[in-house]
Amino acid sequence: MSSRPTLIEAPGAPKAIGPYSHAARVGDFLFCSGQIPLDPETMQIVEGGIEAQTRQVLANVKSVLESQGAGFGNVAKVTIFLADMADFPVVNPIYAEAMGDHKPARSTVQVAALPMGALVEIEVIAAL
Repeated sequence: MSSRPTLIEAPGAPKAIGPYSHAARVGDFLFCSGQIPLDPETMQIVEGGIEAQTRQVLANVKSVLESQGAGFGNVAKVTIFLADMADFPVVNPIYAEAMGDHKPARSTVQVAALPMGALVEIEVIAAL
């Protein structure tokens, strides 16, 4: 007998720009779609370069987590996608600030391109 995931649309996060949900909840796990630096109000990429984009992405991820009563302390795995690995020294301390003492497993990769010309995208898996 298989169970279907509960698909999550999180208030406070930008609307999905494609045929996907913000997250899928399966039992005690939350599989979050990647978030790019969209302002939830304007649905535009925030201005201000990699620093502003990273902060917006983390705010968007936080909104998805909070919609399920979770926070960064529930995150088990993170994947960070960067358009340019040279941005890592800027992204890493902003990420560390958001996570605090919590240090989940993480991968960071450079990709050829991200949706809407974003410089960063982050996806997480959380234990609820």
